[in-house]
Amino acid sequence: MQMGQRTKQQTRQQWKAQAGVFLAIAFVAAGALGAVQPATGIPSEVLQLTQFGPALAVAVAALLWPALTRGLLAGHPTGTAVRRRVLIATAPSAILLAAGSYALFTGAAHVTDPRSLHHSFLLVLGAQLVGACGEEIGWRCFLQPLLRTRFRPVTASVVVGVAWGLWHVQVLAGSPAYAAGFLLATTAMSVVLGVALDEARGYQRLLLAGAFHCLINLGMLLVMDEETGRAAPMVLFGLACAATALPWMWRGRRGAPVRIAERV
Repeated sequence: MQMGQRTKQQTRQQWKAQAGVFLAIAFVAAGALGAVQPATGIPSEVLQLTQFGPALAVAVAALLWPALTRGLLAGHPTGTAVRRRVLIATAPSAILLAAGSYALFTGAAHVTDPRSLHHSFLLVLGAQLVGACGEEIGWRCFLQPLLRTRFRPVTASVVVGVAWGLWHVQVLAGSPAYAAGFLLATTAMSVVLGVALDEARGYQRLLLAGAFHCLINLGMLLVMDEETGRAAPMVLFGLACAATALPWMWRGRRGAPVRIAERV
């Protein structure tokens, strides 16, 4: 009896080791990929190799816990199409709210003509989607469902959002206000994605999360100038994301932890 109880307790606590290994690999791999990017000649405007750090972390997890990883990546097939359509609409809503607020704040709109980019916009679009999926297979397809085995949707999403924000370590080198705005944005977006995709199949979760992420990145590239390091656009972006996340937070407040089947 006591041995059985200890085994169950070890199983319940194993998620901490799994999450810890994933985060450690995601951080280290992102740093290593960022270091080698200049040698590859791939322009960072087109694709940042650091985005594949979470994907490499999932690959390591698949070697260590193959059945669990397959179960997490499989997802749940019970979500509604309406929720997913609203999810995709949330991304441009957040960008438009942030850009509009920033235009009012500065007295001028900040728009970048796609034709003025150094590379074809179609190339940037495709690369951004691939890179976004490289991140999301880790954050939304592995870590989020792993934490959902222990926590409710919003709680799991907040934890993932904070980790996702801190993973962008270069952002923390900016001003405190800039870093706070960015962390608010990643946490809010994580709540949106976590609740919206809580009951989605694995491939749908990846494609929808990647599309949402890609739309956000493209929106910031074209209508914001947070890349300058100014705190105002990032803070306004964080507040816009928080505003669009409120309905999703209300929607996900009652969800219970779920049991993820280990696929063999």
